[in-house]
Amino acid sequence: MGLTFFAPPPPLSSIRRMITAALEEDLAYGDLTSTLLISPTASAHAKIIAKEHMMVAGVAIAKHVFHTVDPSIELTTHTGDGTMVHPSTTILTIKGKAQSLLQAERVALNFLQRLSGISTLTHKFCEAVRDFPVAIVDTRKTTPGLRALEKWAVRLGGGRNHRFSLHDGILIKDNHLSILADQKMDLTQACLRARQQAPHGLRICVEVETVTQVQQALTGKADILLLDNMSAAQVRHAIGLIQGQALVEVSGGMTLSNVRDMAKAGPDFISIGALTHSAHSMDLSMEIIAPGAKKKSPKKKSKA
Repeated sequence: MGLTFFAPPPPLSSIRRMITAALEEDLAYGDLTSTLLISPTASAHAKIIAKEHMMVAGVAIAKHVFHTVDPSIELTTHTGDGTMVHPSTTILTIKGKAQSLLQAERVALNFLQRLSGISTLTHKFCEAVRDFPVAIVDTRKTTPGLRALEKWAVRLGGGRNHRFSLHDGILIKDNHLSILADQKMDLTQACLRARQQAPHGLRICVEVETVTQVQQALTGKADILLLDNMSAAQVRHAIGLIQGQALVEVSGGMTLSNVRDMAKAGPDFISIGALTHSAHSMDLSMEIIAPGAKKKSPKKKSKA
């Protein structure tokens, strides 16, 4: 085991809604295989293990899944959320009715695999830029219905959250500007109008792609300039023009191989959609422990 990170999970009511929706997908018409083949009185003992190096996320969610299927299931946590683990690490042990364990298995693993993938990828990005004063930030490119959990996994991995919804902040993007141009409003005017009508204290962020737009956004008193799809050299040039008049966020095409070079350019934030839309699901599995299976004690050496 390695370093453990902590981030508060979403509200329990939100978690329950997501679990209920997931179980309805899998169990709306019951578990035909287990019902036909497994005795309703049969019990089982299982463990969930990591099959690769990862930052674990979703243990509490998996436990809620098992208890939603069957409150009588006994669960023992061996590895908490936010913990870096090696392959073969036991995450949970589970005891209860065999049918119940099998019915909860896939949904519990789906949450664990997906969320652990996000936290692990986020942790890798954060480690890549740890020498620089820059924050790794997510986006709204999340799985429908799972945003709260996926953004929690980002925080667990050391990243920060961008907007949770369209109501959480003002972000003027290219499509807004295209429509506003038809209304005879340029980028500077858009920033000033947003400032005039926005709730008190809310930051104005504007997406810019050219030096001209950078200058227009500064004239409009934008709080954050999102430099989109610029090279590290272009970002350095833009930051030279901005000279601390606004915070700088960069986005577009960020990978583990180029994020460090971008961090060197000096932005305040690097937003990465891949944290949630392209994270590799981690390999975990639930294995039934055979009754009576115990570790063999080492044989005593015979005395010569």
